[in-house]
Amino acid sequence: MRILIVRHADPDYDIDSLTDTGWKEAELAADYLSKINVKTFYVSPLGRAQDTAGCTLKKMDRQAETYDWLMEFDAQINRPDIPDGKTICWDWLPADMEKDRQNYDSFGWADTDIMRAGNVKEKYEIVCQGLDDVLKKHGYERDGMHYRVVKPNNDTIVFFCHFGVECVLLSHLINVSPMILWHGFCALPSSITSIYTEERRPGIASFRINEFGSTAHLYAADRKPSFSARFCECYANTDERHD
Repeated sequence: MRILIVRHADPDYDIDSLTDTGWKEAELAADYLSKINVKTFYVSPLGRAQDTAGCTLKKMDRQAETYDWLMEFDAQINRPDIPDGKTICWDWLPADMEKDRQNYDSFGWADTDIMRAGNVKEKYEIVCQGLDDVLKKHGYERDGMHYRVVKPNNDTIVFFCHFGVECVLLSHLINVSPMILWHGFCALPSSITSIYTEERRPGIASFRINEFGSTAHLYAADRKPSFSARFCECYANTDERHD
C-alpha cells in the first residue's frame, strides 16, 4: 500500500486558515492528487488542514474522515534555553539538542527528564495508536517493529495534516526518533511525502519513504514554495525567521 502525507498549504495562523498564496498552493496540490486513485482520505480537524484538503475533496467529489490525533503535535516542554516558558517539544536549538544523545535514541528519546515533564511520550503514543488503527483497517497490523500483512493491497491513502505530527507518523513507521525528523527535515507548505510498504517476505511488511516533502506540483506551475516552517538560511538575513 501507499501512504501520502500532505502538509497544509501556507497558513494564516491568526484565523487558522490559508493565506491567498496558500489557497493557490492547495489548488495546485489538488490538481496533482486528483489524478491518483485514492482509497480513503484522512484529515486533521484544524482549519488550515481542512481547507487544504477541501480543495482536493471538492475537485474529486469525495469526503474525508477527520481525526483529532492528526492535529498539530502540540505537546509542551520547558526548552533548555527558555526554562521558564513553555514551547512545543519539537523546536529545539541544535546546540541544546546535541547535549543529550538520548534525543537521538529511537526508543529512549521520550524518556529524558524534559520530555517526561511534558508528558510527551503519552501524546506521541496516542498518535501512533491512531495511525496503527487506520492501517489495521487497511490490512496492515503492527507487530513489533514491522507490520503483519492481513490483507495485502496496492491501495493509496492520504493524510492531510501538519509538519510536527507528520514527523511523528514517519518516526513510528520507520522506527526512528522524531527528534531527528523534526530538526533534520522540513516539509514546506502543501508538500507531499510518499511512503510505500515493502513485503519482501510473505506476510511481513515494512514502510519505506519514497519521497519526502515534494513540491513538484508548485514548481510545475512555476511557483516557489512558501517559507513557512523554515528558519533563516543565514543569521544576517533579517527578513527571515530566526526563532
